[in-house]
Amino acid sequence: MNALVIATTSAATITEAGMVANLETHASQARGAYATNTERALRADIVIFTGWCDVAGRVHLPASPDTVAAFIDAMGETKAPATVRRYVSSVSTYHRAAGVQNPAESMGVKLALKRLHRAKGRAQAQAAPLNRQAVERMLDAAPDTLQGLRNRAMAAVAYDTLARRSELVALQAADLEMGADGAATIIIQRSKTDQEGAGMVRYLAADTMRHVMAWREAASLTDGALFRAVGKGGRIGEALDGAEVSRIFKIMAKAAGMAASDVDRISGHSSRVGAAQDMVRHGVELPAVMQAGGWRTPEMVGRYTARLDARRSGAAKLAVLQNRA
Repeated sequence: MNALVIATTSAATITEAGMVANLETHASQARGAYATNTERALRADIVIFTGWCDVAGRVHLPASPDTVAAFIDAMGETKAPATVRRYVSSVSTYHRAAGVQNPAESMGVKLALKRLHRAKGRAQAQAAPLNRQAVERMLDAAPDTLQGLRNRAMAAVAYDTLARRSELVALQAADLEMGADGAATIIIQRSKTDQEGAGMVRYLAADTMRHVMAWREAASLTDGALFRAVGKGGRIGEALDGAEVSRIFKIMAKAAGMAASDVDRISGHSSRVGAAQDMVRHGVELPAVMQAGGWRTPEMVGRYTARLDARRSGAAKLAVLQNRA
C-alpha cells in the first residue's frame, strides 16, 4: 500500500470489497508519487498495526477509535513517542485510502496521544553528533584499504553536505563538479524535503575532495553511485543501502577510540547533527545553516543545537560575568 488519500465514501455504506477496491486504486494512483522509503515505512507500520489487531482480537479496517487508542497505549510501553505518532499517521492514511472514517480524528485517539506525551514527553533521543573533531579522528583512524578509502570519503562528504543517509547513498559520481580551487559541488537529486527531484547543490571542501578522488581512483569509479559496497578481493558492488551508513560510522568511531556509549548513539544522521552544531558554534547565520542542511524551518536546527544554545544563553553569560563559570 502506498501513501495517497483518495476516497471519501461513507464508512456506513462501504463494503469490504469496496475497501479493497479503494486500496487497490490508491496503490495504482500513488505509484511513484512518494519516496521509496516513505512507502516502505508506511507498509511496515500497517503490518505492525494489523498484526497487533489480530493478536488482540480487534478489527483493523475499519478500526474503531477505541482500537487505535488501545494500540497507542500498547506501543507506548516500548516505542518512542515519535515512532508511535508515525504509526498513528500511517493508520490514518490507511483508513483514508480505504475510503472509511479515520479513527485518528477522534477525541479518544487524540487523548491517547496526549496521555503518551505526558508519560514520556515529546522529546526525541538525538543521535550523537559527529562534529569536525570527531570526523577528523575517524578519518585518521581509517585504514588505507579500499573500504577505508570509501569510508573516509563518505564520512567527509556526509559532514560537508549534511546529507541524510538516504541522500548520501544516492549521490552520483557524475554529479560532482570540481572547481579550480580544488573544492567541488555535488547535487542531491532527491530528498525528504524535495520529493519532486528539483535537486539541491551542496559544497564539498578541497580536503573532502582529496578523500573522494582517492576513493574514486582506487575503485575506478567514473559514473553511477558514488558510494558502493566493497566485496571480497576488492570487488566493487552496487550502491550502499542507507542502513549501512550508521554501521560504517560506528566502525570508524570505534576504531578512532571513541567511548562505547557515544558509538552506540551514532546514527546515519550524526554528521548532520555535528555539522549543524559546528556552524552555530562558529557563528554561521541561521539562514545559511538551514540552506546547508535543506531545512525549511528553523525548528530542527534548534533541536540539533539546543544544548549548544544553552551554553551560549543569558544564564551562561551571566555565570561568566559573576565568575561562576
